[in-house]
Amino acid sequence: MLDIQELKKLGEEAGFTHVAPLDCSTIKLMPDVRQMCASNTCHMYGKNWHCPPGCGTLEECEKRVRRYHRGILVQTVGELEDSMDGEGMIETENAHKEHFFQLEEKLRTYYPQMLPIGSGACTRCTSCTYPDAPCRFPDKTFASMEAYGMLVTQVCQDNGLAYYYGPCTIAYTSCFLLD
Repeated sequence: MLDIQELKKLGEEAGFTHVAPLDCSTIKLMPDVRQMCASNTCHMYGKNWHCPPGCGTLEECEKRVRRYHRGILVQTVGELEDSMDGEGMIETENAHKEHFFQLEEKLRTYYPQMLPIGSGACTRCTSCTYPDAPCRFPDKTFASMEAYGMLVTQVCQDNGLAYYYGPCTIAYTSCFLLD
């Protein structure tokens, strides 16, 4: 049984703005979301073990996700100077990844078989070995929610977590599938 209060405490200690319970049965993996990855807007498609196609097919991702029933959603919300504040967006994204790595390390002691699913491409290494050599840290890496085909706004909505916090804010969302 998950102790959501303890998980919230751990998440807040790691620096997340919000921590919410996740019912894994609400997760829908959508081909349309995965197709957005193929458009290569972020320039990581085919360049990282944990981005498509390296992270596996949507069917393989579905098999991994369906092993879990419960988890948590975590968010880092940042304030921006204006809607074009790229520096603020990057700062918030970097803070979110730091929080993610810190919480992942703590959660591994309680949930060694968990599935961490992050925000954006895996940045565990400065350069990925894909496709020439195996991943250097297969037990310490993550794919993004979008790489798995998740529409982040839908996952948040279906689990009672806001996604939009008003003008001049940005939210980065990740999840940990725990049991």
